[in-house]
Amino acid sequence: MNHFDPNTHIQTVIIVGCGGTGAQVARIVARIVYDMRRARLHTPNVLLIDPDIVEEKNVGRQLFAPADAALNLPKVEVVGRRLNMALGLDIAWCVEPFSAEKHGSRHGSQLVIGCVDNHIARRELHQAGGILIGAGNYRDGGQVIIGNTADVEMMHRHIDGKDGKYAYLPKEGLLFPSLLEPEAPTETPQPALSCAELVLRGEQDCLVNDWMACAVGQYTYALLRRQPIRTFASFVSLDGMSVRSLPICGEELSSYLEEKAA
Repeated sequence: MNHFDPNTHIQTVIIVGCGGTGAQVARIVARIVYDMRRARLHTPNVLLIDPDIVEEKNVGRQLFAPADAALNLPKVEVVGRRLNMALGLDIAWCVEPFSAEKHGSRHGSQLVIGCVDNHIARRELHQAGGILIGAGNYRDGGQVIIGNTADVEMMHRHIDGKDGKYAYLPKEGLLFPSLLEPEAPTETPQPALSCAELVLRGEQDCLVNDWMACAVGQYTYALLRRQPIRTFASFVSLDGMSVRSLPICGEELSSYLEEKAA
């Protein structure tokens, strides 16, 4: 079977966004790194990036306690410190928006995991170097995409892989161009709501972020442990309690890229 083979050893894992999905992803990545250390394997550095402060609406619905909100602590600091204390790790954090120029170096030895909910952040992620795992969700489902090129011509040149190995996969912005654009205006403008606010209003399933994080975590685990990755997109549905993944193959990639470009 075909599989993704970027032929790179991941030196750094950057998790962008430490809210509903991102905090859960950080917990999973920390467990993976801890397990790799215990097995005496080389482990990557981990960096958390998010400018947000913990608010009361985040408590319980994300990995935060009332004291975190009362002290106005940054999300990345809370998550990073707790995982470091629990597992003896040295996770670093940065309390500012992600910048492709500053944080997303052009070398291929980094994995960037995007857990954001706005087009501005996704545009920066789209320009970052290395491998990108992008997660996006709606009320009771979402998608997780793994890719390492934003160049559609490059993707088409390598659409059939070589000897079953694919060195390139499309980033989420190639498959879902709308993610990089602002939402179309409505007749009655509505303020942008965070995942926590949507959960409070009953417009988002309380567990959708956990499902998304598990899908992200499985791609991350396979990548860090150098295991075959045979799919490039996974679609989560809580309504059907299912995960549907698209296999890596020229036919699937080509039809999907053409469909989204149409």
